[in-house]
Amino acid sequence: MYQQMIFPNLAVNDLAAATKFFTELGYERNAQFSDDTCTSVVISEQIVIMLLTKEKYAGFTKKAIVDSTTSSEVLLCLSAESREKVDELVDRAIAAGGTETGEKQDHGFMYGRAFDDLDGHTFEVMWMDPSVVEG
Repeated sequence: MYQQMIFPNLAVNDLAAATKFFTELGYERNAQFSDDTCTSVVISEQIVIMLLTKEKYAGFTKKAIVDSTTSSEVLLCLSAESREKVDELVDRAIAAGGTETGEKQDHGFMYGRAFDDLDGHTFEVMWMDPSVVEG
């Protein structure tokens, strides 16, 4: 089966700082698709976040660019393989300069936390018991 990919494009204020933030989370920068206006950050085989300077981002849309520190543009949710991996990623985000946002969600079979990156983009990190997903 074809594995569809997703490339969320995020406008950032400081490309170098945003790149450093995501590499500190343990993700890799793909140099082949990065330059002084954008950074390609590989989250997984199917997810690649494109960090774009606001000038570069503006070239793809006629709409106003949202100030993601005051307005919500999108909630990005990443899966994690365990509750511990949820905590590990969110804790690394906070250590790298991100901000924990919202309340911890613990429903027993599902656990999650969220953080905002340096530009205010919200990332939820969730774990769900595989037996619930399969059943």
